[in-house]
Amino acid sequence: MEAVEIMMDDCAFGLSKRKVTISTSGVVPAIDKMKDYTDASLAVSLHAPNDELRSQIMPINKKYPIAELLRSVKDYMASLPDKRLPVIEYILIKGVNNHRQHARDLAKLLKSLPCKINLIPFNPFSLSDYQRPSGSSITNFRQILLDAGYTVTVRTTRADDIGAACGQLVGDVDDHTLRSDRHKKRAQYKSGKVFDEADNLAVMVDRL
Repeated sequence: MEAVEIMMDDCAFGLSKRKVTISTSGVVPAIDKMKDYTDASLAVSLHAPNDELRSQIMPINKKYPIAELLRSVKDYMASLPDKRLPVIEYILIKGVNNHRQHARDLAKLLKSLPCKINLIPFNPFSLSDYQRPSGSSITNFRQILLDAGYTVTVRTTRADDIGAACGQLVGDVDDHTLRSDRHKKRAQYKSGKVFDEADNLAVMVDRL
């Protein structure tokens, strides 16, 4: 969080709180203590409308289920000095979480949480069995959410033709889990992170 403070400090980078977004996979304790450090915007990787499916896609859900996650998001947004909406990130994976009923369930799940929804078509790579949904499937999913009253965006995919789109670079690594302790320590030192490794928070800066 020290990095976020520096980014937003007028004596440092002076970035607007609306230009800095903290993105998280859903580590509830980390979200709960954010309000003591920052008033940056928040993005949450949800990717499923129920606990059973989300636990399959994101094992962290077994520790911090959806109800706890949404509670922490509501509390953080309520602590902000202005009215902003969290962004709910939802990766669309063919045959896994992209059916019409998933969209209906998602709309119902988020009914009590004013938010924006960002749909992200999955970018396939060689080590994954997942595939991107068809264009019509993405359109249908988005329309259901629009009809439910949500602001919905679909992330534009870039560089997928050369395997460099979001999530694809991992495909160039045969086993990305094998890293030396020295490499890990060096990466942690360079990041200057405050939270524990399990907190899994990332900071995004919108310079546009």
